[in-house]
Amino acid sequence: MNARQKRLFEEAQKRNPNLKMPSEAVSPAELTDDDLALLKQGVGDKSGRPRVAIGEGGDANSDDVPSEMFGSIVTYFEEKGFGFLRPESGGRDVFFHISRLQEGQSTELVPGARVSYELGMDRTGKMAASSVKIRPAQTA
Repeated sequence: MNARQKRLFEEAQKRNPNLKMPSEAVSPAELTDDDLALLKQGVGDKSGRPRVAIGEGGDANSDDVPSEMFGSIVTYFEEKGFGFLRPESGGRDVFFHISRLQEGQSTELVPGARVSYELGMDRTGKMAASSVKIRPAQTA
């Protein structure tokens, strides 16, 4: 673990004293639940993350092609140009920036609007939505 990683871990440990140092002997294919929790918090070496995420079907895409996900807008701060999406599959809200909007207008980014997106990383290496597309409203 390099000095930057140690500093990041120590900062995260100040916020959450229950954090444990990820074990260095475990290969990326054998990550423990604790190690995965640390990675989700952005602690540790980003290059050690598995390159391919395992989908809901249980199989991994070997092409590294991001899969489209669906969700809805929770909040959007127009003056700042960012907001958060809530995935349909559940889990944490996902950050998005207006620059990642591919289809639709910024005026359509209202709470409850359905969107599709791909998971990526922002410029700081944290999880963020990319290729955000506003889905048409469903009619009954």
